[in-house]
Amino acid sequence: MTCLECKKPLNYLDHRQSMDRFQAELCKTHFTRVERLVRRDEIPEEAVILYYGLKAAGIPGMLAWWDGKKTVDLAISRVKLNIEIENETRSWTAETAISELESTMEAFKNGFTTLRIPGLLIRNHLHDTIENIRGIIEGLRANIKVV
Repeated sequence: MTCLECKKPLNYLDHRQSMDRFQAELCKTHFTRVERLVRRDEIPEEAVILYYGLKAAGIPGMLAWWDGKKTVDLAISRVKLNIEIENETRSWTAETAISELESTMEAFKNGFTTLRIPGLLIRNHLHDTIENIRGIIEGLRANIKVV
């Protein structure tokens, strides 16, 4: 049991706490950093779980990435993929739906694809989610225009 970030050995309590919360082995220092990021940028815990799942699968991402207008939960910049985690308790109004659509349109105009994933899917089917994201990344990579 070692921290995924710094490779420092973990005691059982640190291991258990980070696995229970983020499904990743993190030392006290990195656990606190991620916890602060979740609070400060209002990033869902599922984004952290997906981040470490993708990292373990060899797919580098960035948590709480600022796209110039708002903070994106998770971004994979090499293929211009933004991943937003949908909260099940969110209630949609016409205004919020239009706002989300406009945000997606602006990102698309700038060459970014926005993928929205329900948090429940990440919690219950992480492996399948990662495999589907891997397929999306391969598709995006195949369609990137080389200048």
